[in-house]
Amino acid sequence: MIIGVTYDLRSEYLAMGYSEEETAEYDSLSTIEAIAEALHELNHTPELIGNIKNLVNRLAEGQKWDLVFNIAEGTGGFGREAQIPAVLEAYHIPYTFSDPLVLSLCLHKEITKRVLKSFSIPTSEFFLVRDTSEVSRELSFPLFAKPVAEGTGKGIDSNSIIKNQKELLSVCTRLLNKYNQPVLVESFLPGREFTVGIIGTGNESYPVGALEIILKENAEQYVYSYANKEYCEERVIYRLARDPEAEAAVDIALRAWKALGCRDAGRVDLRSDINGIPNVIEINPLAGLNPEHSDLPIVCKLSGIGYVELIGKIVESASTRNRRNYFTDLTFVQR
Repeated sequence: MIIGVTYDLRSEYLAMGYSEEETAEYDSLSTIEAIAEALHELNHTPELIGNIKNLVNRLAEGQKWDLVFNIAEGTGGFGREAQIPAVLEAYHIPYTFSDPLVLSLCLHKEITKRVLKSFSIPTSEFFLVRDTSEVSRELSFPLFAKPVAEGTGKGIDSNSIIKNQKELLSVCTRLLNKYNQPVLVESFLPGREFTVGIIGTGNESYPVGALEIILKENAEQYVYSYANKEYCEERVIYRLARDPEAEAAVDIALRAWKALGCRDAGRVDLRSDINGIPNVIEINPLAGLNPEHSDLPIVCKLSGIGYVELIGKIVESASTRNRRNYFTDLTFVQR
């Protein structure tokens, strides 16, 4: 197949004046090259497209592809990850990963938690702070605060764990001003942290394994923060966990993946409560794919799935479901 590759290249945004943190979710050239090389090894013909503006220009010129391998994060607003999939649907071009609805839903962590609760999937208690007048709502301390629609740990650091009302007001004020979006406040989960890799769509989805996040002494403690993720090689130990708590995390993650209608491949992040029950923190249906740095390829590698094989499974899943009736992809799994 001729497979277009859509992406946001981090170096391009840095050259435009964006900061390191603002571009944290965007991809390096090495990631794009690794995906293209893997597609080539799988006997496909990759064509690099780039961001949404490049895509629109090439579509206007009449170009089409058999499939688009989409890892573009987009820019601006809660629907940014959905921008390219929506354009591709308008042109009836199949693509990898989840549809615009699911991508927008999962990016907004508070709405995601509401949907998870409707499926009785464990997730911590929470409330949303849209302005500083809403910080007086009561949950027992300690609490945890983060921007409602960021990724790669942006807005998360050691100050995210909140012990009293004064800290809550201070942290929420800072996050509201810096990220210009609501703040999600949750009951703090003190237990182990896992990320579960999942491959497939609907009832054909299956877990790869539970990757436990273990912070070294030089890391920001108790939080898988932006800094810890950015410097994970020096600060984090990744361990494939297979004990009963990890197995529970895998089961809960797969239930969440199916409930929200995620497709092809991605991750579900969980952290255990005081009773050792894993709770879903967030769902990433557009997971990073750097062969060495990203969590999904790491958990796959530890589980015996090489990078080329992972890319092949993503393409196979997308190709299989696109051969079926379009509307079956939009049907949520029943409770």
